[in-house]
Amino acid sequence: MERVPMTPGCHARMKQELDRRKADRASISNAIEVARDHGDLKENAEYHAAKDQQGLNEAHINDLEDKLSRAEVIDPTTLSGDRVKFGATVELEDVESGKTLIYVLLGPEESDIEKGHISVTSPVARALIAHEVGDEIRVKVPGGLRTLEIVDVRWE
Repeated sequence: MERVPMTPGCHARMKQELDRRKADRASISNAIEVARDHGDLKENAEYHAAKDQQGLNEAHINDLEDKLSRAEVIDPTTLSGDRVKFGATVELEDVESGKTLIYVLLGPEESDIEKGHISVTSPVARALIAHEVGDEIRVKVPGGLRTLEIVDVRWE
């Protein structure tokens, strides 16, 4: 079983969502019962919509339970060192353009490129792992091959 790395905050949010989805089971079952009382199930759109909602909710519950059971909770604030690994905030310089990039390497559930949070499974993060300040890495991205220099590694 492959472990799923995540921060304590992500773990807590996933547990809250799991609890909420489990609590939703009763209201979804009630909606199915109400729709069933409306008559012919073959042409009952409310019934089919409620059944679809139930299926999606159960799929989300199963997914959350799976990820939580494989969770490896890592608190980046307790980490240190010069090498890039999960939880690191990495400042990079694009060698060709001189542009500064800052990424936080987090689990797949926490990635959000708008916030600069990238998954440790992304091509850029995989290329950065185990490197340190001053190292240049070459990574293939959708826009082509890029050379990035690691300027700083922080733990926040």
